[in-house]
Amino acid sequence: MAIYLTKESKVLVQGMTGAEGMKHTRRMLAAGTRVVGGVNPRKAGRTVDFDERAVPVFGSVREGVEHTGADTTVVFVPPAHAKDAVAEAVDAGTALAVVITEGIPVHDSVALTAYAAARGTRVVGPNCPGLISPGRSNAGIIPPDITGPGRIGLVSKSGTLTYQLMHELRDIGFSTCVGIGGDPVVGTSHVDCLAAFQDDPDTELIVLIGEIGGDAEERAAAYIRDHVTKPVVGYVAGFTAPEGRTMGHAGAIVSGSSGTARAKKEALQAAGVRVGDTPTETARHVVAVLGGTAPDGAAR
Repeated sequence: MAIYLTKESKVLVQGMTGAEGMKHTRRMLAAGTRVVGGVNPRKAGRTVDFDERAVPVFGSVREGVEHTGADTTVVFVPPAHAKDAVAEAVDAGTALAVVITEGIPVHDSVALTAYAAARGTRVVGPNCPGLISPGRSNAGIIPPDITGPGRIGLVSKSGTLTYQLMHELRDIGFSTCVGIGGDPVVGTSHVDCLAAFQDDPDTELIVLIGEIGGDAEERAAAYIRDHVTKPVVGYVAGFTAPEGRTMGHAGAIVSGSSGTARAKKEALQAAGVRVGDTPTETARHVVAVLGGTAPDGAAR
């Protein structure tokens, strides 16, 4: 089983005919994703060949949904058009919109996530790498060949750290990896993914990757304490970040003691989460928990 994205998911790509859309559509197809069409009003009626696979281009998401039964869309459009692209996908009835676009104005992100939530469409992102259910489907830009299917569920703000943990834990494998994005406003939260992984019978352990800024990790810690019975291993990026300065993601800013890596680590540990000081140590925690021992060799 997987969360949000399965082998049955039918995927449209908004912006498929652009450079990034073409590149990543080819990779998604190679990973087994059921890409059923692209969307570009100026190129409607054409087909695009991807290694002998012809993918039709539709003039709108609604047209694509009507012709293919698509339930998922991946958005590769410029920031200025992202809000309208998501609204179009929502109005067409797609269940999942994966918004890869970065640089979307915050007020647009607020509008698009609220519009989608009110109408029952889940948004992953914006400014995210997407999500992958290894061996089943891949929606976004996550490299599909760095891990395989397995027992771990991963939710992360950081794309790069998503890839690193997937690679370091490739011998165990993953049920689903979700890169939720690090912008101040995102459609799917740590808590959303924790709830889904808790209900997924194929997920035995959850890895949560956070970073400085905001209070998402503290809210995740509270949810873990009250609702999650599966083991959770965490990592928080940004211990060396200076206070008061935005670092990397637009949401990664620390003000005083609020949003610091240390405060997040302490909150997660208080909820029973094993938190690594480095990604590699975090991976060792995962191996230890699944093997039934603590990192020092003691029995759990």
